[in-house]
Amino acid sequence: MPPVTPSLLIPRVCVPLQKKKLRRYWEADADPPAKKPRDGGPGAQGPLAATKKRVKGLPASKKGAMGSRAAAKKGIKGSPVAKKEIKESLGVPKKGVKKSQVAVKKGVKGSPAAGKKGARAAGAKKRISGKQDPFPGAAPISWHKVKKFQRGRKSKLEEVSSGRLRGRLASMENKMELAAQQAARAELLLPEEPGFLEAEPGEDTCTIAQADIAEAVDIASAAKHFELTLEQFGPYRVDYTRPGRHLLLGGRHGHVAALDWQSKTLLCEINVMESITDVAWLHTETLLAVAQRRWLYVYDNQGVELNCLRRFHSVLRMELLPYHFLLATASETGFLQYLDFSVGKEVATICTRGGRLGVMGQNPANAIIHLGHSNGTVTLWSPTVKEPLVKMLCHRGAMRALAVDRTGTYMATAGLDRQLRVFDLRTYRPLHALVLPTGAAHLAYSQRGLLAATSGNIVQVYHDVSWQQPRKPHLQHVLPRPAHGLRFCPFEDVLGVGHGAGFTSLLVPGSGEANFDALENNPFRSRKQRQEWEVKALLEKIPAELITLDPEQLGQVDTISMEQKHQEQVERLGFDPRAKTKFQPRHRAKGRSAEGITIHPLSPAPQASVRKSQEKKQKQKQQPQQQHKSPKVATPGQRSALERGKGDEMP
Repeated sequence: MPPVTPSLLIPRVCVPLQKKKLRRYWEADADPPAKKPRDGGPGAQGPLAATKKRVKGLPASKKGAMGSRAAAKKGIKGSPVAKKEIKESLGVPKKGVKKSQVAVKKGVKGSPAAGKKGARAAGAKKRISGKQDPFPGAAPISWHKVKKFQRGRKSKLEEVSSGRLRGRLASMENKMELAAQQAARAELLLPEEPGFLEAEPGEDTCTIAQADIAEAVDIASAAKHFELTLEQFGPYRVDYTRPGRHLLLGGRHGHVAALDWQSKTLLCEINVMESITDVAWLHTETLLAVAQRRWLYVYDNQGVELNCLRRFHSVLRMELLPYHFLLATASETGFLQYLDFSVGKEVATICTRGGRLGVMGQNPANAIIHLGHSNGTVTLWSPTVKEPLVKMLCHRGAMRALAVDRTGTYMATAGLDRQLRVFDLRTYRPLHALVLPTGAAHLAYSQRGLLAATSGNIVQVYHDVSWQQPRKPHLQHVLPRPAHGLRFCPFEDVLGVGHGAGFTSLLVPGSGEANFDALENNPFRSRKQRQEWEVKALLEKIPAELITLDPEQLGQVDTISMEQKHQEQVERLGFDPRAKTKFQPRHRAKGRSAEGITIHPLSPAPQASVRKSQEKKQKQKQQPQQQHKSPKVATPGQRSALERGKGDEMP
């Protein structure tokens, strides 16, 4: 045997030969050559095989190009095992495997328990409830905040005899309490906050001018301070719509103008060629009422006359009752009239016997009309009562102006005695009084309780006048001419003043309500929303008969009438059917005892009346029987011929 060479004992690795791929004529020289695998690598033919599989089934002209692109895209080093490892390291999920399972697998470190902890740490939050919750239940609410949203008094469930009614009332009380609590919690989420005016130490707010306020606020709020110079047809009466978007001006010499005061867009402008005493918007910005020298007219927002109400003549002041669709008017002849403008009919006409009615206001809480008279008294009226509900002596001189706040709790009055008084309408007593140099000619309350008063050409705004006696005004402004009309704009910190030289819009921070109810008064509503709101308001219209001094009486039971009915029933029956009588059993000598019989003892007076009535009935029955039994005696003229012949026979 030949000697064994050590090199022959070394195992040899057989590397398959690769044929050089021929280049076609359409292939460019810049194509990158395929990378050669390392010798002995497990994936020596992997890329080539993958290229062949991917190109299989294509025409021969495209196989080369597609093969090179696949090789370029599939630039993953190594074999399919290496690809798998790379995908797992990158976190690419497999087919049919959810991302949550992949996240759990990523958090696995040795055991399944570790995987669960990783999943919790990845995004699942642990809930705390029951005994583990350090603050159980809902968040506490301040009682004062809840009281702010409560309406009316709670019903006395102990006085309700019916169990079913008691349960329904209890469920309603729970719902109302829950609604008040939810409203108090949601108050923190309201987007707007009311404005305020704060002065520096040692500075008085009444010395701050309107130009300084307009310079300090933003551009949109500064644009709300403007002035209209209308010296030819003044002085002017003013009125705002309930959403506060539109303004109505009425000059004494016949000029009427309606405009969108925020965008300064004019709706209509007419001259009625007659003196005007007052103007008022109706329930929407499409209708307006104008009190002219003779009669009351209704126009639309284009200036077209819709109606002339001749029964309303010599009207001086007007007030709108929006929830009842009523327009209350006070005339020069002393008549208070109510117009239902939803149907165009006069509801009531009341003769107040108080002379000329130049001072008028309304209570927004119960729709009661307040009238001021020349003898210093204020009377409260309802359309269903011909006499005043309340009559108050407020001043020693004639009344000049009055206003009632939004809650219906406080009333401010001004008279010729130069006093400004504030009354509590719950007790009808004065709280405090303030003496002004020349007295107040016009008064107006804002939505947040600020009181504006005009004395000649000076406008003063008082803060917290209902809770404490004011010593000095909160704001002050001087007009070019004496004021003739005064109104706060709803949901805006704006005070509109009409005077002899036109109209002035003043900025009063903190006067308007910051947030509005879009389902009731939406300043940004569209035409379609306004139409839908109008239909809903007409369906929810409150009849004029329900206007009372205390609106909470509508949901209560009239106990006085029920007692009167019970008393009449006792007088009619002779006994009280509701009284509890004693059980008196009657025993027999033989057999079983009969059931107990309830005996209603009669009083002596009813017994005598019952006895007399029975005797009368018996007499009436006996009289016809006696008349029937008594023989009839015929008169001589009524005897028959046979009787006359018998009588004439001789014996």
